[in-house]
Amino acid sequence: GAAAEARFISSAKGKGLFATKNIRKGETVFVERPVVSSQFLWNALYNYRACDHCLRALETAEENAQRLLGRSSLVLPHPEQCSIRKDLHQQCPCCQVTYCSAECRQAALEQYHQVLCLGPSRDDPTHPLNKLQEAWRNMHYPPETSSIMLMARMVATIKQAKDKEWWIKAFSQFCSKTANEEEEIVHKLLGDKFKGQLELLRLLFTEALYDEYLSRWFTPEGFRSLFALVGTNGQGIGTSSLSQWVHACDALDLPMLQREELDAFIDQLYKDIEKESGEFLNCEGSGLYVLQSCCNHSCIPNAETSFPENNFLLHLTALEDIEAGEEICISYLDCCQRERSRHSRNKILRENYLFTCSCPKCLAQADDADVTSDEEEEGEGETDDAELEDEMTDV
Repeated sequence: GAAAEARFISSAKGKGLFATKNIRKGETVFVERPVVSSQFLWNALYNYRACDHCLRALETAEENAQRLLGRSSLVLPHPEQCSIRKDLHQQCPCCQVTYCSAECRQAALEQYHQVLCLGPSRDDPTHPLNKLQEAWRNMHYPPETSSIMLMARMVATIKQAKDKEWWIKAFSQFCSKTANEEEEIVHKLLGDKFKGQLELLRLLFTEALYDEYLSRWFTPEGFRSLFALVGTNGQGIGTSSLSQWVHACDALDLPMLQREELDAFIDQLYKDIEKESGEFLNCEGSGLYVLQSCCNHSCIPNAETSFPENNFLLHLTALEDIEAGEEICISYLDCCQRERSRHSRNKILRENYLFTCSCPKCLAQADDADVTSDEEEEGEGETDDAELEDEMTDV
């Protein structure tokens, strides 16, 4: 059976995820597929080519590295370690979006793509869906944390569904916020002009997707709630054929000299890519995951999420031994942020996730002075190599 289950904790904390049996450090607690997911719009515009359904990277590792470096002459050693199968890629015959396989094309068509397929209007800027995407891009520049198309896929899914109530129930499992909290989340995503921007988005969203059955989602309150639901529960997804290739190369059994050469080559490659493309290495998007969204935050997490299959399948892995009955927590902060003072950590959590942390680490530091130290402020802009190699997108 499953190694973990969601349980209600309290009205303040909502749900949590708990181990149903003993889990060893390094073990996979679960692998989860999202209810719905979508690539970020700028990410797609900048030619980070991903499967339109599962976000699997579509470029070979070599093409990926060439593009990120801006150097088409680069040759990667061990090309056989690249996992991309171009012979399996398929396009939608009507609108030409690309999928990694016939299975993904079919899954998308069955769930939401019939409603969202642009057909010959793919490049028509006056098409309502294109107007919606253009407006979103103009409001939400990189680094991206969400996409209006995640909401569009939710609506399209229900429009296409035979059993609409089943899907509405599925979406209603996600944590929802009070009106004031919703405003804060929308503010965070859309900035100062958020009221005007939200109204513009709502009108474009309505023009593109209105459905009588879901009329509540198109009212100002309903739309704000939908927006906040995605803002609160959306989990970042990062995929990369280059990092897949790197992991495969790391696992090769090579003579010592060859191993050193390959490691040096890879280290240099990442340094060069960082100069050229900065932190934007991955195909990025976000998705809604029922179990993962129940995981509460801790500054000393006992589990972490990753996407080792180069697609939207989320793996939750134990960082410590976890006993049956114990709560499974992940960190919403990256490694650097976790090392900062309790005050700094809670400032980030408050602004982005609307809660104050009371994990054991925060409780132990409760008497520390509420100041951000100067060294911390200076260290903020720096990321170490370990973090660059940690390919995941934390949202």
